[in-house]
Amino acid sequence: MLLALALLQGLAPALAAAGPHGQERWAEGFPACGGRAQSPIDIETRWAQPEPALPPLQPYGAAAGTWELTNNGHTVVLALPRALTLHGLPGAFATAQLHLHWGGSEHLVDGRAAAGELHVVLFDAARFGGTSDALGHAGGLAVLAALLEPGPEPNAAYDNILRHLGSVRYAGQSTSIPAFDVRQLLPARLDLYYRYNGSLTTPPCSQGVIWSVFQEPVRVGSAQVGPLSLPAGPTGYGAGEVVAIVLGTGAGCAGLVLAVYFVAKRMR
Repeated sequence: MLLALALLQGLAPALAAAGPHGQERWAEGFPACGGRAQSPIDIETRWAQPEPALPPLQPYGAAAGTWELTNNGHTVVLALPRALTLHGLPGAFATAQLHLHWGGSEHLVDGRAAAGELHVVLFDAARFGGTSDALGHAGGLAVLAALLEPGPEPNAAYDNILRHLGSVRYAGQSTSIPAFDVRQLLPARLDLYYRYNGSLTTPPCSQGVIWSVFQEPVRVGSAQVGPLSLPAGPTGYGAGEVVAIVLGTGAGCAGLVLAVYFVAKRMR
């Protein structure tokens, strides 16, 4: 029997940064941020209910050619081809991008943060042409989240990304990197995950996002766990300074940068 778990709705968000640009003020400029299905959350395992009907999550598609890695001023984003798809979601979902969160995970499990978090962002390719089209539509976007914990040895799969950071040291820089098997970034057990309906984790906080947070953490080397050591670029933000989900929607970009900057400064 599969052990995927469905979470009850109404769980509290994991972050609640205070201050004039803190999370509790986001709804003033972005009404969706005041919704009842916001992410990230503190996953209280006592509220998780086994759901045998939830299938394992399995990425498909050949990794070929090169992919673009970009420093957008607050994180590094790896654009993924639409040809990479995922079986196990309610629809034909294709990948859009993935990005990393260091300095602590966004999601908590029973009040505890992991060392980092990987997000793989997908969209319902049967209904939408990309993430921008899917934004705000129920079930239009999905995110796979893998919690990262330090281990005794470097993780070779993650080094496929980290070894290229020197080529995107400043905001706005991009580089092409060899394609690799994204499946290697995920835990071994893809049938063990928490499923809930949530939102983008930063403004505009659009809801309707299908979240799958894997129960099994991914081990990465201790040196790989540290904050991304990219210096500040022309915008004044280093690529590892801000914890944010970046979908490249363009909506509210100025407010997003300002808001997540103060959230990250509070968390440091």
